[in-house]
Amino acid sequence: MKSKFFKIAVSACFFIVSAHICFGQKAFLLGVKGGIDIPNLSAGSGAGSNPVSQGWSSRLGPYFGIVVMHNLSHHFSLQAELNYSSQGGKKNGKQAIPTSDFTTNPPPGTSQYIYANINSETKLNYIELPILARVDLPLGSKLKLFINAGPYFGYLVAAKDVVTGTSNVYADEAETMPLLPQAIPLNTSQDVKSDIKKFNVGIQGGIGLSANAPLGSIMISIGGNYGFIPIQKDKTNGQNNTGAANFTLGYLFKL
Repeated sequence: MKSKFFKIAVSACFFIVSAHICFGQKAFLLGVKGGIDIPNLSAGSGAGSNPVSQGWSSRLGPYFGIVVMHNLSHHFSLQAELNYSSQGGKKNGKQAIPTSDFTTNPPPGTSQYIYANINSETKLNYIELPILARVDLPLGSKLKLFINAGPYFGYLVAAKDVVTGTSNVYADEAETMPLLPQAIPLNTSQDVKSDIKKFNVGIQGGIGLSANAPLGSIMISIGGNYGFIPIQKDKTNGQNNTGAANFTLGYLFKL
C-alpha cells in the first residue's frame, strides 16, 4: 500500500511536469502553504456505529505542504499538492472503552464495552496527495477569488491515542456498577498505528483569495476534506471517517 501511494505521487508530479513542458514555463507555479487543521472523526452508521464511534469533537493540528499548479487558461488550472495533515479527534468526559482494551479477564456479566470519565485525544498524521481543479474569478487587476476541488489520496505515517484523567471504571453506561474499589489514574500514550488502515481516499475542496506579488502570488484559503474509508481495522474500536477544516496561507512562485 505504501508503494502504491508513492506511485500515485510520482505519477501526479510527472503529469504536472509534462504539462509544464508542453504549455510553457510562464504557466507553471511552485510554492508552499501552511496553516492549521481542525479535524474530527465522524461516526459510521448501521453496522459501523457503536459506543466507541460516538462523541468525538474537533482538535487542532498542523497542516502544511508543497503546491504545484499549471494554468491552462486565465480562469482554469490544475493543482497538485503534497501535504502533511493532522487528523483525528478528541473526547472529554464519560466514554466507552472496549472491554478487551482494559482487561483480558473481565468479570462475569461484563458487556463488550466499559465506561470511564477521562479525556482522550486521537492524533492521526497523514501524508496527503490532492489532485484539484481550480477556477479563478478576477476581482480586479491584482486580486482573484478561486475555488478548487478534487480527490485526494492519504497515507498514514503516525497514529497515537493519548488518555489523561482519574476515574473508576464502570460496567454500565449509567455508571451504577463500578468495577474497581476506587478511582485510579488512567494516563496512557499509546501507538495505535497498527490498528488504523494505512491508506485513505476522499474529496477535498476550498475557496480563497489570490493576489499578485513579486515573483508570483500570495494566497489565503479556507477548505476541508473528507475520507471515504472508515479508518479502524477492528469494528470493536468503532467505525469512523476522517475529515477536517483547514485555514492556510501560501506563496506560489512563477517558474
